Amino acid sequence: MAGETSFAAGLEDVVANTSEICFLDGKQGRLLYRGYDIHDLVNGGASFEEVVYLLWNGVLPNREQLNTFAESLATQRALHPKVLAFLHEVPADANAMAVLRTAVSFAGLVDPDAEDNSEAANIRKATRLVAQIPTIVTTFERIRQGLEPVQPDPSLSMAASFFYLLTGEKPDEFKTQAFNIALILHADHELNASTFSARVTAGTLSDMYSAIVSAIGTLKGPLHGGANEQVMRMLLDIGEMDRAEAWIDNALAQKKKIMGFGHRVYRTEDPRATHLRRLSQRAGELAGETKWYEMSRIIERVVKEKKGLNPNVDFYSASMYYSMGLPTHLYTPIFACSRISGWTAHVLEQYRNNRLIRPRAEYVGPTQRTYVPLDQR
Repeated sequence: MAGETSFAAGLEDVVANTSEICFLDGKQGRLLYRGYDIHDLVNGGASFEEVVYLLWNGVLPNREQLNTFAESLATQRALHPKVLAFLHEVPADANAMAVLRTAVSFAGLVDPDAEDNSEAANIRKATRLVAQIPTIVTTFERIRQGLEPVQPDPSLSMAASFFYLLTGEKPDEFKTQAFNIALILHADHELNASTFSARVTAGTLSDMYSAIVSAIGTLKGPLHGGANEQVMRMLLDIGEMDRAEAWIDNALAQKKKIMGFGHRVYRTEDPRATHLRRLSQRAGELAGETKWYEMSRIIERVVKEKKGLNPNVDFYSASMYYSMGLPTHLYTPIFACSRISGWTAHVLEQYRNNRLIRPRAEYVGPTQRTYVPLDQR
């Protein structure tokens, strides 16, 4: 080594910060938000709004606190007229994540609290971001389809509001509950790549919008948030159940990566996949088309047998979203609609106990080169 520091590729297993927000137990396959197991939150019927409150405040709200908090989110869903005008000017074939990234940056320009880094202002900005990112995603989707945007209905929950803003119709009970669970399961995941990006930016004392734009740009990559879209493309390419096993065998023989499997931290099943598998099956049953779920089960079995890998959060969310009628190109933006809760929680935590994040690199280049004047080369 050229230096005195230790090296870990991709910062694997390097502890870069302390946090009270999220705990992962990779050996036991546990995921805790502020000490609450996600299985308890999901099985107990928690709402996404409760989880956002928990991530930000460290405690679950009582009914009065939840009502007040949910109302604060619901009343902030409408976009600034200039942000809406921007979405109308975006090319219809633009990448949805690129549009989201740029729209959030634009929203920062018109936010009255943009350059105020006080705790109170950051809470207000975080509230607007959680409320408006789903509106940005759904509004652009309608515009690109030649449809008029839908005005937000503050009486709806976060989960129901997404479908309403996307389709103009209020979703049924299953879609609302399933999407609420999906939002909870994607809400936070410790120092994943996008959250780390947000904290690095916040660590410079840049504004919250800049930190969230950093996170969105990181989530855009197919090795992070884009994986569930790639999973659905794989399922569509396979097409039929009787082709699944041979297709996967061939892909593995060619040493191709099967998206939706394996995890940097978990050595057992990703606890989020446990719930999404069940929801994928039910979504398929209600849609009258279970082949995407059944095909996923075949793929899970083959990959487990051949590679010893378990499905992660991306694998069953793909078929679940597809069976619920959600376009594949929205899967990663939907991830952002949930993860904004965790990103903002981490940014708030970073500001409260800030230290500039500045790691080292292991230099592997030459160390004894002599400069040669230009006319002698």
